[in-house]
Amino acid sequence: MDPSLHFVFGTHPDHGFVATARTTPALPAHLADWFLTRVQFEPVPDEPGLYRLTDPGRDGRRRTRQAVTDLRRHGYTVHADIALDPAQSEGPPAPALPNGLSERRSRIAQAAGRASQRRTVPITSAPSVRTAPSEPASTPTVRLRSPTTGRSR
Repeated sequence: MDPSLHFVFGTHPDHGFVATARTTPALPAHLADWFLTRVQFEPVPDEPGLYRLTDPGRDGRRRTRQAVTDLRRHGYTVHADIALDPAQSEGPPAPALPNGLSERRSRIAQAAGRASQRRTVPITSAPSVRTAPSEPASTPTVRLRSPTTGRSR
């Protein structure tokens, strides 16, 4: 194994997508474990140092490729099988080109937007003046009782 190598990713016949870490002074075992669990890998029981992808049926290849990319962004040296290495293989297939309907709709919407920008603003009449309700002739008076000794009713 290359002495500068930190992580290795591959496939396993029983565990699916797997990873292992090479511990170094720059990458102690607890830090390697922390990184691998953060990129959705879990330790394989009875296989020390081997990690498997959690729920590999849920887009496992893409998630493994993303883990490789993330660890490289953190400055670690990562080796991966060709199919799992974004640097050596092409990404997932691009979606098929649509039949042109969405592009046509987009052009129509853009044309409609330009046409609405050229329209003049319709002239509206001034809003009718609303009057405030009149105030009552007399204001109600509130009489407060002075505090007295004894119980209140």
